[in-house]
Amino acid sequence: MDKIHMQGMEFYAYHGVFSEENKLGQRFRVDIVMEADLREAAAEDNIEKSINYAEAYEAVKDVVEKEQYDLVETIAEGVAANLFKNFSILKRVNVKVIKPDPPIPGHYDHVAIEIVRGRQ
Repeated sequence: MDKIHMQGMEFYAYHGVFSEENKLGQRFRVDIVMEADLREAAAEDNIEKSINYAEAYEAVKDVVEKEQYDLVETIAEGVAANLFKNFSILKRVNVKVIKPDPPIPGHYDHVAIEIVRGRQ
């Protein structure tokens, strides 16, 4: 299967289990890898036969910025579902939601969850 990568998309949102996260908000990064058969798009040189990056970005942004969730797992599931809804050629998607600054003590680069979903 062919893959389209979109890495390091950044958003500011109000997700989290702690009330401070819901009030103050924080940065989130999202990486996606979308799998689809892109041969027809390439053969015809036609964006309508592929997945438009700008539209994919908006599909991710809609989930991350418009709703409020406790868990990053819920964000990832919502992103996957919205991408499947918007792109009929999408067969499988890997979604990684990264919280660079979670409110937990310690030294680390970030925390993240990653899911892989296929079209049902």
